[in-house]
Amino acid sequence: MSDEKHAPAVQNGDSPRGFAFALTAYLLWGFLPFFMKAIAHIPASEVVAHRIVWSVPLAGAVLILLGRTDDVKVALRTPRMLKMAMLTAVLITINWGIYVWAIGAGRALETALGYYINPLFSIFLGAVLLKEKLNPAQIIAIVLAAIAVVVLAFDAGGLPWVSISLALSWGLYAFLRKTLPVGPNQGFFLEVLLLSVPALGYIAYLEFTGQGHFLDTGWADVAWLMACGVVTAIPLMIYANGAKLLKLSTIGIMQYIAPTMIFIIAVFVFHEPFGTSKLIAFILIWAALAVYSTSMILESRARRAAVPNPAE
Repeated sequence: MSDEKHAPAVQNGDSPRGFAFALTAYLLWGFLPFFMKAIAHIPASEVVAHRIVWSVPLAGAVLILLGRTDDVKVALRTPRMLKMAMLTAVLITINWGIYVWAIGAGRALETALGYYINPLFSIFLGAVLLKEKLNPAQIIAIVLAAIAVVVLAFDAGGLPWVSISLALSWGLYAFLRKTLPVGPNQGFFLEVLLLSVPALGYIAYLEFTGQGHFLDTGWADVAWLMACGVVTAIPLMIYANGAKLLKLSTIGIMQYIAPTMIFIIAVFVFHEPFGTSKLIAFILIWAALAVYSTSMILESRARRAAVPNPAE
């Protein structure tokens, strides 16, 4: 029960349309810190609640336009799928909450590091949970990333919990999301739909107790909070459609666009502290990603070379 029955066969190469979709999504995610900084005066928990609530009508409208609501109806009648969707929904909520808080607290650099670490953490998860065998390049990349974390921990006197929490929550979300037998757009709608009930309850509580920013603080906050749905749902859905038209290796390289933009914004626009220890840590992470990406590209080329050409 996925998009496969609606989509054409998986392509062997990259589609320009797919590249445009994915690039658009990553650029939108890269600029997201500006949005989150603008609403930093609103508590992260309230922002996340509005991200959830305003994503529901947008995601629902997209599914209706695409005629792909059947999978959601089946999922809502399947207890096992509902439990799995609730678990992934909780993980993505934790990820969003940490990210929103970190940007507002002047810790955008740590979010960039977390999303740089994420692909390496996903490899680690595959080795631990799926018993996947690591190649030498992957081992080197994971070791370099671990050293970077140690450097930051030594410098700060504690673990870089923002970076680790973001990598952990997103890595587990992506891992478990693959077990949910619905397409990416349907899965996202199902998650925000399930989360919308507690989110609406929380928003109602805030407004009733005078702590909310939606009803009594002016039209600007209303606009910002309603826009939370747009900045959440639109990039995810654009990415979901682009990823289907690109090779895994291409997506693997493009995923560094957003954290690189966040890094540049944090250092040169937000002027966050960037001392020697952070410089060393980021150099180690960039080296790890270079080793990992090179290995991934070479393996992809080797696989394509091993496939016989039907024209020959």
